[in-house]
Amino acid sequence: MRALPIALAALLLIAPIAGAVSPAAVVGAVPDSDAGDAAPDSAAAGDAAPDSASVDATAGALAPAEPDGEHRQVDEGNLTFRTLSTPDGVDARTGGGVRGADIGSSLGFAVDETDAAMETAAVVRRIESAESNTERQRRILAAINRVERDEVTLNSRQTEAFSAHAAGELSDREFLDELVRIAATAREYDERIEELDALAEETDGFSPPARLDELQVALQVYEGPVREHALSAARGEMSATEVYVESSDRSVVLAAIIDGQYVREVFRVDRWDRGGGAIGNDEAIEATADAYPETTSLREPDAFGAGSVQRITVPHEFGLLRTFVSGGTLRAFVEHQRIDLDAFPDTESVTESGDGFAVTVDRSYAGGPVTVTVHDEETGDPVSDVTVTKSVGDGDSRAIGTTNADGVVRTVSPGETYRVTVVDEPRAVFVDEIEPIATPRPIDEE
Repeated sequence: MRALPIALAALLLIAPIAGAVSPAAVVGAVPDSDAGDAAPDSAAAGDAAPDSASVDATAGALAPAEPDGEHRQVDEGNLTFRTLSTPDGVDARTGGGVRGADIGSSLGFAVDETDAAMETAAVVRRIESAESNTERQRRILAAINRVERDEVTLNSRQTEAFSAHAAGELSDREFLDELVRIAATAREYDERIEELDALAEETDGFSPPARLDELQVALQVYEGPVREHALSAARGEMSATEVYVESSDRSVVLAAIIDGQYVREVFRVDRWDRGGGAIGNDEAIEATADAYPETTSLREPDAFGAGSVQRITVPHEFGLLRTFVSGGTLRAFVEHQRIDLDAFPDTESVTESGDGFAVTVDRSYAGGPVTVTVHDEETGDPVSDVTVTKSVGDGDSRAIGTTNADGVVRTVSPGETYRVTVVDEPRAVFVDEIEPIATPRPIDEE
């Protein structure tokens, strides 16, 4: 990595934390972690225009599309949102913590992003300075080949991070920082592909290689909504958020509660056949629909991809599902989910009363959203402004927040037995031995 001058590094740090630069401004991308596509989903294959999903630039998220009343009838009583997790039966490490403003991490991210952006600028200058058309073409192809090699290195780097965290060699914070850096690097490579595509189009007698689309989609698998939020939080652009982390030697699960939504991303190396054959839009849509039947019944999926990777998007009225499907395995190996908390169905309640409180804990699966509701034991009215804590195993209790006007506070479920405590000195109610429920896995993993 090339070192940056101290003054430049300090400037890059100060500007984001002051809120003057968006999370993606350094690399020139829009603030949405799902952005950077060369074309709308399905457009590359010549399909009909997909159902639209609006981009909320201020929130940095894809907003769910309006429900399609002709496509289906929602049975909310039977609704579930299946989700990938670490492979069943493998040793997994779970943890997490609050992610907030962090000067050290923010500076590191800024330096990494700037270094990669400077490299892209140098590549562009080199191509534009070619003295002949033939040399220009050669330099474009060499730059594309370099990105392909870099993507292989990025994949190895991420897999090594999975293994290191699962083995206890990386802390939760170190692991999340590394995943954020990998995502930022992938985004810059994606931007470089866009630049190379434009340069190829401008070159006489030369067309962009067909593998550019496949490479671009392959780079997008390293990004994700939780990583994007962790980057923004480290820069002080968003409030501190509890992030759930789970890893095995070949997978990761990240989850958080952000702006009234449950946000989750999963990466499964074991479900990605990097040498697999080409997969078409229809095959990938069918694979996603078979694995996530309840979610895909809410909205017609859209597809975008080429070669051995297809990206499937389902913007529905309760949030959004995005998968990346691998040729060879014909299975989703990356999953991104956004689900409105008020509509989240995959919970089971436990209750406890005492000291004037009636406490309900809507427990979920490991990493899923947990809702704690506190009412007055006699009147049934919601109780606001009382502190709620959570302790995992034999660990110390840590505050997860205070109840709002509805008597509600939310957190993410640990991966093991935990306790919830409602405290309003001198009163206290303990809800002990809370177990996560089973994860509603995709059909192809049941």
